[in-house]
Amino acid sequence: MMAGSGSKPAAGGLARHIPVLARQVFERLGPRQGIYIDGTFGAGGHTRAILSVPGTQVIGIDRDQSAIAAGFELVEAAQGRLTLVQERFSNLEHVAQSLGHAAVDGVLLDLGVSSMQLDQPERGFSFRNDGPLDMRMGGEGPSAADLVNSAAERDLAFIIAALGEERFARPIARAIVKARDAAPITTTRALSEVIGTVLKQRPGEMHPATRTFQALRIFVNDELGELVEALAAAERMLKAGGRLVVISFHSLEDRIVKSFLAERSRLGGGSRHQPELALAAPSFTVLTRKPAVADDEEIGLNPRSRSAKLRAAERTGAAAHRSGPSDLLPRLPVLADIMKGR
Repeated sequence: MMAGSGSKPAAGGLARHIPVLARQVFERLGPRQGIYIDGTFGAGGHTRAILSVPGTQVIGIDRDQSAIAAGFELVEAAQGRLTLVQERFSNLEHVAQSLGHAAVDGVLLDLGVSSMQLDQPERGFSFRNDGPLDMRMGGEGPSAADLVNSAAERDLAFIIAALGEERFARPIARAIVKARDAAPITTTRALSEVIGTVLKQRPGEMHPATRTFQALRIFVNDELGELVEALAAAERMLKAGGRLVVISFHSLEDRIVKSFLAERSRLGGGSRHQPELALAAPSFTVLTRKPAVADDEEIGLNPRSRSAKLRAAERTGAAAHRSGPSDLLPRLPVLADIMKGR
């Protein structure tokens, strides 16, 4: 699904929300006349800011069809400077090249689930409103309900521990298996109540289901795999001087981004005892030695920004590294194998 083309000089449209770390994104991305990829278009907040600079063009990518459909008004207001494509952001290289762009001036990735998705109970992302236990960003493939009703207890425990960083993953997995033996778990409320039999809500602490829901969502959508592929694709597509900006919302994502940029910006080193190692020339210069975070004012206006971390880097003129960043990923069960009962 695609919308928009051309190069007329206007941008506008009504803003639906203020995106997280909007000022910091704009400053680090530094948009000027050129081509930019917003790999997580969402409600279009960051894209609007980029389009406010004359001469910019944006390729907006989102795997969620509802986000693309909601962006049609902005496409019209941008008068040819915005193209929206329903696709995974890991495929940003193919998307840009299919639109005739061999290289781009900036890539933005605002990771995780959007507020728009959380606010729609029928999408099944949130435990705060009852809805079908879905969690699929693009609507394809097995749902979270398929996962919790099919996975072995050991696989469930491993997924919840690794992707939710949940200390009580084993008893939660045990409770899920016990509950599904009585009846399939098909709604967000049902799963939340099962988790509530293991962990109790305490004043001032996060909801007991938070980490488990995060883990299931990340696994069902292969979010970490998508991130690793997108980082490598951005490295290949960015011009020298182009900027990469990534916003993450939990430590797993941030660790991958930090490690990727550290490896891609590393210079060769050595000592009189050990010859200098032959390393590929740095393909990035890191712009954020420490991640940018929201200030108290933004957190007050948007509590979701509390966990946001922004990292940015500028592309050098060196060739993209041949080595893939797959070693950044935790070893996890394969969703297709789980669904086959392996």
